Amino acid sequence: MLFRQNKSEGGWLVVFLGNPGVRYNGTRHNVGFMTADVAERKTGASISRLKFKALTAQCEINGERVVLMKPQTFMNLSGEAVRPAAQFYKIPPEHIIVVSDDVALPTGKLRIRTHGSAGGHNGLKSIISQLGTDAFPRVRVGVGSPPHPDYDMADWVLGTFKNQDADDIEKATERAYDAVECIITEGAERAMNKYN
Repeated sequence: MLFRQNKSEGGWLVVFLGNPGVRYNGTRHNVGFMTADVAERKTGASISRLKFKALTAQCEINGERVVLMKPQTFMNLSGEAVRPAAQFYKIPPEHIIVVSDDVALPTGKLRIRTHGSAGGHNGLKSIISQLGTDAFPRVRVGVGSPPHPDYDMADWVLGTFKNQDADDIEKATERAYDAVECIITEGAERAMNKYN
């Protein structure tokens, strides 16, 4: 009964993490926003309505109502956009899918999880804090780790993709969006088997 009620209220919330502003376009930390571009292309939605400190759009994916979101709060405050949207649309955490970058994975590799720690990711940390739970699915897109231990992590995640990495990440964002669709239509377990 609860699922049916939530389905009629809002269905799903898909959160694409990144930093707003032209200077962050194409950076490793903005892989979520790059995946949002794929979502726009495939759903025909325009993620452009300013609401809940985020750019949003509503669409349908295989009959499911879906809210697409790009928080405009900067990464470490992403939860401030996610929590009010989830409350407004009455979307439970298990129907909130977060797409983010992951420095612990090789460039282009995906990892889907249904819960877990933030793994040092400030966007996920903020969302976990605001929702009061880590039990929401996430699609993490590998952006590789710095070339040596002394490399500043902030410089790394705010750097852009070059050469083969750029090609790999373009394919990865397509797969990341497909994984989001798979979670919505076939469930997280199926998506993990297919894309991890």
